[in-house]
Amino acid sequence: MRYHLIALFTVGVWGITFVSTKVLLQAFSPLWILCIRFIIGFVALCILRPHILKLANARHELLFAAAGFTGVAAYYLLENVALVFATATAVGVIVAAAPLFTAILQGILGDRSSLNARFFAGFALAMAGLVIVGAASGGAEAFSVGNGEALLGYVLSLAAALVWAVYSVLVARIADAGYETVASTKRTFLWGLVVIVPVAVIFGGSLPSANVALEPQNLANLAFLGAVASAACFVTWGIAVKRLGAATSTTYIYLVPAITAAASIIILGEPLTLPIVFGILLTIAGLLLSQRCVAGKDHARSFENGL
Repeated sequence: MRYHLIALFTVGVWGITFVSTKVLLQAFSPLWILCIRFIIGFVALCILRPHILKLANARHELLFAAAGFTGVAAYYLLENVALVFATATAVGVIVAAAPLFTAILQGILGDRSSLNARFFAGFALAMAGLVIVGAASGGAEAFSVGNGEALLGYVLSLAAALVWAVYSVLVARIADAGYETVASTKRTFLWGLVVIVPVAVIFGGSLPSANVALEPQNLANLAFLGAVASAACFVTWGIAVKRLGAATSTTYIYLVPAITAAASIIILGEPLTLPIVFGILLTIAGLLLSQRCVAGKDHARSFENGL
């Protein structure tokens, strides 16, 4: 049970990160938020686990590099840029499609036990909910050609969900190789920063003035994103995936929309309308329906790992 609580804690924090990032976008560019966030996270992990991880097989470096490029660099770049064009509520809901993409990816890799009629019915239900929330958050014209910015935000959010599915499968492979979670997360962060730092320097624009950067609100949000949402939660996510499996762990992401919506309403003052509530419930119902058989299969793995 404790590993399910760990997964629940992780997605709870991640649901709030959309709002935290949205606040920081008033002073920082998406690339600099990403860069500073993971530098803080990497330093925190170095303090927590200073030793260098020794690889059992040199080819495993490719797993860490791929995990860093997807789960650290690509996913958060897509998410941060999406938040420039779309509301935090809409982005949070759309990214919650990650469990569906995880099941599809596992099917492509050979495990097709989840790809049945229930899965595809849930997928269609969830996608309908995503469209409703997107339209309700950005207006009825959100998906029209004339509102290209909002549409771009939704496309980037879907791409982020797909990238996160790839990352979750890679984390499961790293866990199966027997590597310790904190040290392997630190190595993944390092590979992500190999991409993030030069991209931020070249394309991130100028940093805000010292007075703006050191404002308590900005410092608090950067510390939260770096130390808690990155360093701590990437470790807890790795533990959840290792103990529960990629499919079961990602089912907890269906809670992200509700958490993000609640935080957006309280902190950002974003509207909560009946269509948004209906869309969120429809999305959650679809995710639960499509993942029900997956959870049953991976619960067996949970007990094998000492739950």
